[in-house]
Amino acid sequence: MKKIHILILIVVVAAIGVVLSLSMNSSTYASFEEASQHPGREYHVIGTLSPGRPIEYDAMKDANSFTFYMLDNDSTEMKVKFSDTKPQDFEKLDQIVVIGKMKDGYFAAHKMNLKCPSKYNSDDMPEGYEHTIIGGQ
Repeated sequence: MKKIHILILIVVVAAIGVVLSLSMNSSTYASFEEASQHPGREYHVIGTLSPGRPIEYDAMKDANSFTFYMLDNDSTEMKVKFSDTKPQDFEKLDQIVVIGKMKDGYFAAHKMNLKCPSKYNSDDMPEGYEHTIIGGQ
């Protein structure tokens, strides 16, 4: 076999590997309704904390699990079980992006991206200045 044939074969195998790895780990943004229709698929759901609903967290019982209720952008409320520690000042968040799958009537999240409220008023900012917070905790 010539060297060029071996090189082409290596490039083809590498390309197939890249395509497969990207397709296996890809998840899309959706609502809780869409995630409910495809329970085995991973989704990113954007929303806010449901006002007046309890946040269940007991660090003595299980520090790596807490439960809360979230409203997605379509105002659909869903119970979310997050498999990690509760972020500091969680109740003060402006926006939440949960990443996970639907499971037995709740959303099982393994990752969260949080948008914290701005400490600046728009009245205090200079003209033409935009303030964006990207996924802080």
